[in-house]
Amino acid sequence: MFHSLLRVWFGLVGQWGYAGVVAMMAIESTVFPLPSEVVIPPAAYYAEQGRFHFWGIVAAATFGSWAGAAISYFVARAVGRPLILRYGRYVFVPEKKWLLAEAWINRYSSAGIFFARVLPVVRHLVSLPAGAARMRFSRFSLMTLVGSFVWCTVLAVFGARVLGQEPRLLDDPAALSRVIQHKLLWFVLAAAVLLALYVLVEVLGRRLKRGEAAR
Repeated sequence: MFHSLLRVWFGLVGQWGYAGVVAMMAIESTVFPLPSEVVIPPAAYYAEQGRFHFWGIVAAATFGSWAGAAISYFVARAVGRPLILRYGRYVFVPEKKWLLAEAWINRYSSAGIFFARVLPVVRHLVSLPAGAARMRFSRFSLMTLVGSFVWCTVLAVFGARVLGQEPRLLDDPAALSRVIQHKLLWFVLAAAVLLALYVLVEVLGRRLKRGEAAR
């Protein structure tokens, strides 16, 4: 069934163009399990073929990511943490995933929003605890837009390249998703290293401040 849904989503990107990219990426940024690897790559490939503009696809994908994240943010802000913890499992947000995303936000704050947009697992979940915690929406939006732009650009570049080399993957969305994920492993690792460096600098900064205060 999921494979059939992938094919439907895949087809909508080609049929609806920019609007399809916005809609699909908005869904991807909510709790619904729609992988961006089957949205942006084919759209970027079609852009290389002259059907769309490459940066138009990136802009549409970035806007869609922000729109979906904003919806999740405001829903969580209105509903609140207790109800999400109680009923989240019915909408793809089991308690374990919520607690992971919540710990991420509590630990990294607004910087966590940026890094979450370029890392798996927490990408589509961090908007919920950010909304429940009533993080300033302007800050949330800025970090979401910047992180989404980076992710969408990288995914578009690699997606167009992979499909240019193996256009047969257009007939198999699930295989395309696996290939793209494998190709982007280096990027995810680089983002993880940057996050580690950010944490290191933050920890060292706190220690230096405590040392100066103790003098």
